Amino acid sequence: MSLFEEERRRLLALLAANSVERRRVVLASGRESDFYIDCKRTVLTAEGHWLVGRLLFALLKQVAPQVLGVGGMTMGADPLASSLSLISHLAQQPLHAFYVRKEPKGHGMNRWIEGLHGIAEGAHLAIVEDVVTTGGSTLRAIERVVEGGYTVDAILAVVDREEGGKEALQAQGYGLNALFLKSDFQQ
Repeated sequence: MSLFEEERRRLLALLAANSVERRRVVLASGRESDFYIDCKRTVLTAEGHWLVGRLLFALLKQVAPQVLGVGGMTMGADPLASSLSLISHLAQQPLHAFYVRKEPKGHGMNRWIEGLHGIAEGAHLAIVEDVVTTGGSTLRAIERVVEGGYTVDAILAVVDREEGGKEALQAQGYGLNALFLKSDFQQ
């Protein structure tokens, strides 16, 4: 078994133990579900942060090695972008982390995006997400990044809930690369 697969299995075990709840909840999409996964419970631990950064970095190098920055909609993408950026630095292939705000900053420069200082307009970026359900927040992040003059080359997620998000992104010309599917947690 490869190191990637060993680390992927370990992250899956951590997510299953710490982040999955089976109870009725209302998701950000407005849909109800009896499967809830709060990736932050795992990703904000030292081991989870390390593993998700390593796995997303390896995945990104496979699907879009030209990317110069990683980020997405705050708050779910924040620890992912941070861990991925740190791992990229350790690998001597540095990537900037950035965060897309839900609302523009109400003072100063009124920015929608933080962290792209020093990255030239037109640069290739990747969007990261903790969980993709319908793809709505991912599409909002893409919209802000493209409006800022950048190119989105990849979308990476920790979990694809398999509830139409991948298809919604494909309809807009984007592919989704997820470490895990919802079905991985039902085994």
